[in-house]
Amino acid sequence: MGVSTSAPEEGIAVVTVDFPPVNALPVQGWYDLAAAVRAAGADPKVRCVVLAAGGRGFNAGVDIKEIQRTTGHDALLGANRGCHEAFAAVYDCEVPVVAAVHGFCLGGGIGLAGNADVVVASDDATFGLPELDRGALGAATHLSRLVPQHLMRALYYTSRTITAQELLGHGSVWRVVPREGLREAALELAREIAAKDGQLIRLAKAAINGIDPVDVHRSYRFEQGFTFEANLSGVADRVRDTFGTASAGTASTGTESASASARTESARTESAGTTDRTIEIEEEQS
Repeated sequence: MGVSTSAPEEGIAVVTVDFPPVNALPVQGWYDLAAAVRAAGADPKVRCVVLAAGGRGFNAGVDIKEIQRTTGHDALLGANRGCHEAFAAVYDCEVPVVAAVHGFCLGGGIGLAGNADVVVASDDATFGLPELDRGALGAATHLSRLVPQHLMRALYYTSRTITAQELLGHGSVWRVVPREGLREAALELAREIAAKDGQLIRLAKAAINGIDPVDVHRSYRFEQGFTFEANLSGVADRVRDTFGTASAGTASTGTESASASARTESARTESAGTTDRTIEIEEEQS
């Protein structure tokens, strides 16, 4: 359990996140992830990093329970800063980062996948930002890197999710493969990247980051300011206290009808051949 780094092949580092039951990271987990990614990228022998996860899904965001049981704002500030550090570590990693996404990729998971250089996903992967249902804001910056602007807004305002296959159509996912083939598909791409000259691939990463039209660090920190404002005003607590209950909102898939979006509906409603597990995830965190 936690964050680990392995070197399955020459030139490739695999950073794996494993926080059962749903990979909802505590504050320290985000900092540990940031440190692992930065260390892997700084290793001169590494030319590509694969970011993967154990368990049922890639990432379910922050540990809401940690924030709920902590008085004051320390846990919230820690989560904000920890997420910023982890997302920045992926983006600023000296070498390309391939995100291997399976199952659910929610909240902070979008920050990680959106800041990765390439995303490879399993055919059961779903992506979304249920922030408005959790009394939070943020990571629209990163969702904007995965889908067009107006679709991002619709997904954000509704807390709906989108499938890996749909993202493939938008060009933001490199490949969609069966779950059992995800690791090999990610390693196959990493192998191809790692075959390049180590110094030149680092220059390429820096050059591409330098021409990005949006400063992801500044943009995300701007969003986080509104998260803190929501907490100071009390609206965040009001929404967060309903987290995981039948009265709260839901995160349905982008192709579901509005009538299927109530939280009391089954978490296993099928959309585009993919199961939406958001409600099930929230119940396990609550």
